[in-house]
Amino acid sequence: MNFKKSAALLLAGVLALSVTAGCKKKEEAKPDAAPKAAGDTVKIGFLGALTGDVAMFGAPTLVGMKMAAEEINAAGGVNGKKIEIVEADDRGDKQEGASVTQKLISRDNVVAIVGDPTTGITKVAAPIAQKAQVVLLSAGATGPGVVEIGDYIFRDTLLDSVAIPALLDYYAKNLKFKKVAMLTSDNNDYSVGMSQLFRDSAKGAGIEIVADEKIKDGDKDFSGQMTNIKAKKPDILFYSGYYTEGALLMKEARKQGIKVNIFGGDGLFSPEFIKLGGTAVEGAMSYVGFSPEQASPVTAKFIEAFKGKNNGALPGLFDAQGYDAVKLIASAMTAAKSNDPKVFKDAIAKIKNFEGVSGTITIRNNREPIKSPLCLLEVKGGKYVLKAKVPVKMD
Repeated sequence: MNFKKSAALLLAGVLALSVTAGCKKKEEAKPDAAPKAAGDTVKIGFLGALTGDVAMFGAPTLVGMKMAAEEINAAGGVNGKKIEIVEADDRGDKQEGASVTQKLISRDNVVAIVGDPTTGITKVAAPIAQKAQVVLLSAGATGPGVVEIGDYIFRDTLLDSVAIPALLDYYAKNLKFKKVAMLTSDNNDYSVGMSQLFRDSAKGAGIEIVADEKIKDGDKDFSGQMTNIKAKKPDILFYSGYYTEGALLMKEARKQGIKVNIFGGDGLFSPEFIKLGGTAVEGAMSYVGFSPEQASPVTAKFIEAFKGKNNGALPGLFDAQGYDAVKLIASAMTAAKSNDPKVFKDAIAKIKNFEGVSGTITIRNNREPIKSPLCLLEVKGGKYVLKAKVPVKMD
């Protein structure tokens, strides 16, 4: 065989290998079919931030997921297979969230994804999971427009649409609040959606919105907004965004002599909120779907197990919701006698009165959860304490 002929054959072989490899990469990057559980494990992916500004939501979600998987596996797994949690860090970034979702489906072959804890990234990831026919169950997204994306999309959270009317009724009747000043981060899907729900609910509760101010995530100067609010003399401030801006808002409020407190949803619920805000956030309130205080027997058992695994630390909202998410998925797989998302998604849609550690959960006909009770937490002495457990109508 001469040199030219050998070189030609070698080049042809290299090109053939390159084309094959290129085709393979293309196929892996397109998650257009639901993966099947193989071997001795069934894979559930974690989608959330482990670094960055919203890691306080993502990291504990993963802790709860792993704890649930360990318990399920110790009891024999689900349908003869052990659960494997596949984790990735989306850094709280929408583009990275989309990339991680693609990889979990096409590279890791997960049958379900828990996450993202935020509404914005969930709404980016959900169409990808829906197209691939992989279940996505968010353990944190509370804003509107999530499950409407498709019949593979679920969540196990206390929805703002359920919580806000119950909370406003409590505020009006028990705390006698009548005038509220609102603040919305208008580049944050979670904040925009929650604020609109608040506006829709306030009138029916007899609460007047005396100011409706706008900010943006990342802003540092809120002097103008607080000057406007101060003139309106509200009974309380409502902020629908996350803890970083929430803490800075209260620092500016105190600087201007505004003495009323602030409240919001789980976006304000973070130790970082207290760390950043210091004494300015004393009296601040957050409504969430979990509190370790006044625990039910199921929750008390979870708390003790969690403390044993985490040097005595108490679990938080996202630990509990991540734990419940994996338990819900495993329960649906068991009921469906299948680890195929095309099959067990229908079992998730039929869940009624599931006694989770974060509350009793029912999935309604629209695939939205309804969950009770609502836990109203207050910052007192530099930590969150339970102010009230507000019942939610389970119909």
